[in-house]
Amino acid sequence: MPKTKFQNIIFTLLMAFVMVYAMVCYNIAWNVGGMQNRVFVIALEEIVIMWPVAFFLEFFVVEHLSQKLAFRLVTPGRDKPIFILLAISSMIVCLMCPIMSLIATILFQNPGSELIAVWLQTAAVNFPMALCWQIFFAGPLVRLIFRTIFRKQLQQDTHS
Repeated sequence: MPKTKFQNIIFTLLMAFVMVYAMVCYNIAWNVGGMQNRVFVIALEEIVIMWPVAFFLEFFVVEHLSQKLAFRLVTPGRDKPIFILLAISSMIVCLMCPIMSLIATILFQNPGSELIAVWLQTAAVNFPMALCWQIFFAGPLVRLIFRTIFRKQLQQDTHS
């Protein structure tokens, strides 16, 4: 959807924020035994660390790799755009979820000698939420926000 490097940076910043904030809230709620109002405030402390990490990983590593993996399943120009979007989004979650779960496990869960076990459990708990959140909520919301911000530039691109 982004057409320029600047648009890609903005899109990735938005997506990373929406995904990370939701996943941090989810993990905190999981750890405190359920959703509470204070979870939203506590999440703001963690997002300061996790948002830049997610942006860096997505922008410099995962974006390219997820497209390569997705294009093994779908072909741009031949398959419907929705299938391409779903394939790329799914591959991003498949790559980002274990990586971000590992980072969160190390930084926030004090796993000690149980690092691998705690990380695998965290990734397993996070994956269904991350995939559903990305496909049904974060992806559509961020694309709507992005289209709203770049409405004029995107219209110019389609009329050129």
